[in-house]
Amino acid sequence: MSDSLHETIRAYILENYLFTDDASALGFADSLVGRGIVDSTGMLEIILFVEERFDLKVKDEEMISENFDSVGRIAEFVKARQRSA
Repeated sequence: MSDSLHETIRAYILENYLFTDDASALGFADSLVGRGIVDSTGMLEIILFVEERFDLKVKDEEMISENFDSVGRIAEFVKARQRSA
């Protein structure tokens, strides 16, 4: 399951947190917190990226790991919000 949304999100995380452009360094289902890639501050930075890049406003109650703990979860969140807009 690879599309441009997933690739955009993965590229951002690879560049800003893993400091690489090697896509094999991060799978779509890899836990960002569980692998130690981001902490709470990093998670807020990812949320800001999502808001700016995809023109969304993330509500406080949506700022949970179920929505932002992997590339796949972030992509699904963005897709759901874009469908409901």
